Amino acid sequence: MTDTSALFRPFALKSMEVPNRIAMAPMTRGKSPNQTPHEGVAAYYAKRAAGGVGLIITEGTNLSDKSSAFYPDVPLIDGEAPVEGWRKVVDAVHAEGGKIIPQIWHVGSVRKQDKSPDPEIPSRSPSGLFMPGKSQGAPMTDAEIADTIASFASAGRNSVEAGFDGVEVHGAHGYLLDQFFWAGTNERKDGYGGDMVQRTRFAAEVIKAIRAEVGSDFPIVLRFSQWKQQDFEAKLANDPKELEAFLVPLVDAGVDCFHGSSRRYWVPEFEGSDLNLAGWTKKITGLPSISVGSVSLSVDYIGSFATGGKSGTDSIDGLIERLEREEFDMIAVGRALIANPDWANIIREGRFDDLRDYDAAELAELV
Repeated sequence: MTDTSALFRPFALKSMEVPNRIAMAPMTRGKSPNQTPHEGVAAYYAKRAAGGVGLIITEGTNLSDKSSAFYPDVPLIDGEAPVEGWRKVVDAVHAEGGKIIPQIWHVGSVRKQDKSPDPEIPSRSPSGLFMPGKSQGAPMTDAEIADTIASFASAGRNSVEAGFDGVEVHGAHGYLLDQFFWAGTNERKDGYGGDMVQRTRFAAEVIKAIRAEVGSDFPIVLRFSQWKQQDFEAKLANDPKELEAFLVPLVDAGVDCFHGSSRRYWVPEFEGSDLNLAGWTKKITGLPSISVGSVSLSVDYIGSFATGGKSGTDSIDGLIERLEREEFDMIAVGRALIANPDWANIIREGRFDDLRDYDAAELAELV
């Protein structure tokens, strides 16, 4: 039987003490009418905490900036009713012994304006580009940049008010922060554009603004990725030196932990080493990191939305080895937790044959 004890060691990040190394990856569900989490949302997350997940990272939550929202029924983290709804979610997760942080999210030019909750509000992005060479919207003005940074700060303050244990900022997958990071979507000639270091300025100012609201001991996690939904082969950094140039300004801004998003966690990030993105990030910064990507599934992140994925433990042994050598500190599990809310307990107890296959149709339900 595989020794899975490395998954079940406690982990501390500033004021947050997590009972194990398993996180629930953020997955958009779109099941919150009026952008407000309800009892069903609370039960959904609490069920995963009861199933042994140490840290819940919620689905992306939208900001007071009305251009942040992708489509209706994605929850807000702004306003009396949504914040009260999140407080009930937090209480339910805490009652099951889990920790929980919200992922705060601005979609930028990926937003489909006519399908969003506020279609009269123009979309915002650094250069009015959806992807290299494809326009969508107009470049953000200085005033819009300042307003959006303030909305992230407000989301941080609301996270504290709702009782969350920390906060994750979504800077991955081609959304707004990543549109500033990516040279293909950031053609600005001011201080928010230019070389790789200059392109981190917007995110750094977001992190600093959140820190000013949440205090020094409240963990701030930043999720980032090389790949984009607009281009799976995109790279922010082509080698460790470039990755270091990208990460250092974000560390200086106050990030406590990086969530390095990969489509398959076992794929090496750079030639000459088997370290993945989270592994390289921890090695470069010395900060804790979270890895993610097709854990215990046979189909990667993108493919499974259409086809589902067969559950199994083929990739578990490699995961355990990486945790044992402390390549990264936590592993985020996504679609396997949709099919198996008690995935963590199943793995702990060695009941691998009890794992259910993930079916993409399950995303239609909130159970």
